[in-house]
Amino acid sequence: MIGVWVLLAALVATAVIAVLKRRVDGRFRSQAPPGQAATASDVVTAAEIGGELGERLTLVQFSSSFCSPCRATRVLLTDVVRGREGVAHVEVDAESNLELVRRLNILRTPTVLVVDPAGAVVGRASGLPRREQVEAVLASAA
Repeated sequence: MIGVWVLLAALVATAVIAVLKRRVDGRFRSQAPPGQAATASDVVTAAEIGGELGERLTLVQFSSSFCSPCRATRVLLTDVVRGREGVAHVEVDAESNLELVRRLNILRTPTVLVVDPAGAVVGRASGLPRREQVEAVLASAA
């Protein structure tokens, strides 16, 4: 009988963790408090990310070769950015850019950074974002 209770407790704990993870996974959050300037470690250049910065925003996606959510994120961001003036999407291979990954505190893939035209990181999301979340970030920068 104790085994049944242990199994039930494990199932409940798994369900709670899954719900909590679903609520925070892929959600964009601000990088710095409003009015506070970005530090040097929160600024990226076009040379560092291997692509041009957008005139309004750049979505910088850190990916790894074995990551299936990274592929879905790439498709989503490419689709959302298509046709939007001044917005760019750049994908960075996390495994090949470990120094940048460490400096920007990238802990998992995919991680998407929202970068302003000056290269300052103004937001980030870890995990696969939802389309409406990406569109809301782009709309807020209009």
